[in-house]
Amino acid sequence: MREMNEGARAFSTFRVLNGDANVAERDQLFRNMAQLYSYVSDRCDDEQVAQYDEVLCQLAELVEVEARSHVAKLLAPLERAPGNVVVRLANDTIEVAAPLLEFSNVLSDDDLIEIITNRTEAHRVAIAGRAIVAARVGDAIVEHGGTSSVIRLVRNPNAELAQGTVERLVVRASHDAEIAADLRGRTDIDWKGLRGEIHAAGDKVLQSVAEIDAQLDPVTMGKVSSVVYTRMKNRAGFSSQEWRVAYNQVKALADRKQLDDRALMRFARFGYGHHTAAALTVLLQVAPEVFVKWLAMQDYVALTVALRALGVNPDLFQTMIASMPWRDMPTEADKANVRRRFEALSQDEAVGIFELWRAHAFRKRPEDRVAGVA
Repeated sequence: MREMNEGARAFSTFRVLNGDANVAERDQLFRNMAQLYSYVSDRCDDEQVAQYDEVLCQLAELVEVEARSHVAKLLAPLERAPGNVVVRLANDTIEVAAPLLEFSNVLSDDDLIEIITNRTEAHRVAIAGRAIVAARVGDAIVEHGGTSSVIRLVRNPNAELAQGTVERLVVRASHDAEIAADLRGRTDIDWKGLRGEIHAAGDKVLQSVAEIDAQLDPVTMGKVSSVVYTRMKNRAGFSSQEWRVAYNQVKALADRKQLDDRALMRFARFGYGHHTAAALTVLLQVAPEVFVKWLAMQDYVALTVALRALGVNPDLFQTMIASMPWRDMPTEADKANVRRRFEALSQDEAVGIFELWRAHAFRKRPEDRVAGVA
């Protein structure tokens, strides 16, 4: 009943979109629409999300900061939020953007890096405190950020620091005692390995910063490359939590019409296995549970046919196969065999096989018709 009342109030004031309203009415409609979406977000299909996205984006241009801030707080915790309006509000003033920058899983690493590059230090501080900060994002903060964002990044135990990022941090620490002190507390940095590679300007501070407990477990040290780290996570197999995050980020990318070959290449290049799998699920228009089943069953044949039908080039195909979150990581022999099958199959043949499978998979079985299953 509450949802129906909220919906009635929201839709009854759609005249706001025609400009026939005052500021208070526009603000109220914006809040109501976002509140209604927060109630039903887990039940909306792609078309419905797109409709909310379009209206919320229009209203965001017409309302005051207080209303935009209110809506940002409503959207920040949602797993599936409209991609365009989330990115628009995340690039807004910090009063509006802060909850999205800190908590929204809809924002991809590319979104965050663009904001780090083009927005304010306050935006970078908010991003540096996220529950998970990927190595690429941390590197962008160190490159573009001031002392405040860099210190928050270094103090964040869930921020991944790639080796190149650590090297730059050490150089900055040579003239910033606070950064040096915080770096000293990081137990995930291979100080011994860095000694031979660090720039001369940071050599002295490295000696002081690296005075850490010699008994630290060496297995936990030195794993600071973002690509290596991501591949390590992939070797652990499929993660349902990572899948949910990746799938919703990919859907948000599709909302903005940016899910294309370039996105696939970025995911593959940086070893974002769950994102690669989620993107293929959307592009192939298969149910997520189907794609997850392929991964769980190590079904290289299904992936080979699907990606050949999609028109992926052989090199990108091989990279994606190697990086996806399979139950077990493909061996070198697996990868070689899959590549040979891929190149032996023409795209026309693959399209025919894939469409035949799709027609068979979606056909009602007799027992389904009897049971009334759609």
